[in-house]
Amino acid sequence: MTASTDLIQSEHPGGVVCLTLNAGPVNALSAQGLMRFGETIRALEARDDVRAIVIASPFKVFSAGLNLKQAQEFDLAAQHAIVKGLNEGFLELFECSKPTVVAVNGAAIAGGLFYVLASDFRISVDRASFGLAEVRVGADFPLGPLEIARATLSPNDLRRLMLTGQPMSAEDARVAGIVDRIVAEEALLEDALAEAAKLGEIPPATFASVKRQIRGGTIATIKAGIAAGANAPEGGWFNDETVPAMRAMLGG
Repeated sequence: MTASTDLIQSEHPGGVVCLTLNAGPVNALSAQGLMRFGETIRALEARDDVRAIVIASPFKVFSAGLNLKQAQEFDLAAQHAIVKGLNEGFLELFECSKPTVVAVNGAAIAGGLFYVLASDFRISVDRASFGLAEVRVGADFPLGPLEIARATLSPNDLRRLMLTGQPMSAEDARVAGIVDRIVAEEALLEDALAEAAKLGEIPPATFASVKRQIRGGTIATIKAGIAAGANAPEGGWFNDETVPAMRAMLGG
């Protein structure tokens, strides 16, 4: 087992590696953390002995997205850095040629939902919730997350989640196809590891080829956008409404 301040890596039978998000207490996203996550996914993808990857959390909240208190202080450089992290970190997960399984043990909100949407198979517990709250904090979507959402959500769920900013329950997410299976909390990680091991038995080159067939167009769009400057939007990510909306969300 290896550890960093925000990511724990452990190896399991069947060539499965579990990445445990460890940025307590709510796995808030940071530019450095997202880039490190993407680099870790890329390194695991390059290992012949790794057949599948599980993403998990040890906290009651799976990931709450940005730390809004800190984000209020983001200058232009910090806004560009977090946009780059969101674009590139989640692209690495979405593009990973190996099977990925996410074990959702709590709320996956805003940027935190993209750990789920970018994964191949999604298992959750009943108390989990799923939402895209960006509109409520005065922020639109960076290109990478936007295109991943378009590729993985139905038009109706895209409307419901993005335009209301309100979360849905685990059961509603299962009906919508955002979650594949709901299990008991005590069985979550075991089931996720077992599912990953099963997916890891699929011929790897074929799995990777089919995944490219499904996602290649979206990946190409994101990469073209990044090359055209999507990591550094002119004027930054935030607008005049963002900081006041963040304060209101925090009750300030």
